[in-house]
Amino acid sequence: MEKESPLAARMRPRTLDEVVGQEHIIGKDKLLYRAIQADKISSVIFYGPPGTGKTTLAKVIAGSTSAEFKQINATVAGKKDMEEVVAKAKELQGMYGKRTILFIDEIHRFNKGQQDYLLPFVEDGTLILIGATTENPYFEVNGALISRSIVFELKPIPAQAVKELLRKAVYDKDRGMGAYNAVIDEEALDFLAELSGGDARHALNAIELGVMTTGRAEDGQIHITLEVAQECIQKRVMRYDKGGDNHYDTISAFIKSMRGSDPDAAVYYLARMLYAGESVTFIARRIMICASEDVGNADPMALSVAVNASLAVERVGMPEAQIILAQAASYIACAPKSNAACEAIFSAAQEVADSGNLPIPTHLQDAHYKGAAKLGHGTGYKYAHDYPNHYVEQQYLPYELSGREFYSPSGNGYERKIREHMKRIRQEAAGSSGEGSTESGT
Repeated sequence: MEKESPLAARMRPRTLDEVVGQEHIIGKDKLLYRAIQADKISSVIFYGPPGTGKTTLAKVIAGSTSAEFKQINATVAGKKDMEEVVAKAKELQGMYGKRTILFIDEIHRFNKGQQDYLLPFVEDGTLILIGATTENPYFEVNGALISRSIVFELKPIPAQAVKELLRKAVYDKDRGMGAYNAVIDEEALDFLAELSGGDARHALNAIELGVMTTGRAEDGQIHITLEVAQECIQKRVMRYDKGGDNHYDTISAFIKSMRGSDPDAAVYYLARMLYAGESVTFIARRIMICASEDVGNADPMALSVAVNASLAVERVGMPEAQIILAQAASYIACAPKSNAACEAIFSAAQEVADSGNLPIPTHLQDAHYKGAAKLGHGTGYKYAHDYPNHYVEQQYLPYELSGREFYSPSGNGYERKIREHMKRIRQEAAGSSGEGSTESGT
């Protein structure tokens, strides 16, 4: 059965040293590594995308522990299955003092009642729970179970690690496809490693399909070329080197399309990036920057849309994240544009660099700390809310910069209202000549 099992199952690491990726939790100086090596594992929940090693780590623990190891899948298991595990665990604990580790795959599939059933047995040590989930456990798993477990988040496996795993799978004669006398081109390895998105299982399945369905060449070998890799994963190569020109050219075109108010081009370049496997979080960051840099206060909601989109794609993931990104990108592209805020901060930063720390006007200085009032700090400050329109003219910039303007609202979108508002309250304040004003040292 082991020899006939899928390649991804055969290549599953058997020891901690064979595990690829996840150094942030199983590095030799990390808590989980030390706990597994010392056979002192406590209840844990592994959370992460598919193919990142959640079940693998559970299997490694199973092979490293003296405890009884039981595994159930929450998609098919019921209360009866858990009752049998608990009964056996109590027997082993009572008669032999032996612990029982229960691994529940897809634990988020259990309903609240099923999760509640486990709670007392986890709490009294009858069971050591290992849960695996692709969903955020803080949303999907009982809070009481979470509080009694350590949550470890698994990250997508780096492309280089996936590449090495694929190379081993092709040439390993013990557990891999080595007996088939196959060879794989370097560009095919790169393609599959990048396209896997950190999912080792996905990449291994593609390799297995390629070896099993490709005929032998005249030299008697099975050649896994880039073309074969494309067929196995049913995706064409998109010229898009994440560290090269294509990456920067595409993201540049994406941003310039949003800035240029062309939603069609923006969505097109978004689709190209997603097709090539670009990180959704990277794209979301660029949308947030564009929302502030190129839309700004012409539509203050643009930044809210972009930030919420960034949060949403992290929680939802692909493929649905593409819808969220398309909504945000098209909103930014269609929004009125202004870079006034962007120019304001750059202009102010240049002034700070040129003139240094100019003295802050005394009436703006804090009057509360010890001795400040005696120095006159805060004296003469006019409290804006005591005046009509909650506005009063007084010196806010350092005196050396009196009259200097950094932020100049454009005539686009909401900034037109900002400009008109500022003009009106300043004119009314000048016309009133400061009547009814009060001073405060606060």
